[in-house]
Amino acid sequence: MSDTKICLVVDDSRVIRMVARKILEELEFSVAEAADGKAAIDVCKDKMPDAVLLDWNMPVMSGIDFLRSLRKMDGGDAPTVVFCTTENDIEHIQEAIAEGANEYIMKPFDSEIIQSKFRQVGLL
Repeated sequence: MSDTKICLVVDDSRVIRMVARKILEELEFSVAEAADGKAAIDVCKDKMPDAVLLDWNMPVMSGIDFLRSLRKMDGGDAPTVVFCTTENDIEHIQEAIAEGANEYIMKPFDSEIIQSKFRQVGLL
């Protein structure tokens, strides 16, 4: 019996969270959701996830600000962070990687893209 991995989906779009949840649950992840970076920090304080699927542009706290805060938290270096965003220019990608993101997915995404990226970073 293996421990189920937890993936935190951070996106201000309820539809995106719903789609991501369906894909991740099919991959046998347990899914937590947050609508912005601040809510995501609260989830991480409560229980640090194994993985974070992270949007860039959100109200309250952006994805990049969440990532900076996460990496400073106790145990915050552990989760594998995959940015999932419409921001696909090289500057955004380089900044995300520099701040500690593990991988980068462009929206729109599908199950195959998530599986392939999660496999690359060792989550599957």
